[in-house]
Amino acid sequence: MSALSGDSIGAAGKQAVSASDAAKSLIMRGNRLDSRELFSTEREIIIVHGEEHYRLRLTSQNKLILTK
Repeated sequence: MSALSGDSIGAAGKQAVSASDAAKSLIMRGNRLDSRELFSTEREIIIVHGEEHYRLRLTSQNKLILTK
């Protein structure tokens, strides 16, 4: 499984991927994924679910916030 890092969303709501964005391998253990792997370099990731884009953010109090 891999994920792209970056949070540039274009006017049409599609994620813009630049040459500086890098593919990242994530290790799943059963149905678990360690959040430290998701947020090792960024404090926010974009999750694409069908046609929708969601932002998962790590707060300064080490809490997660998911917004549409």
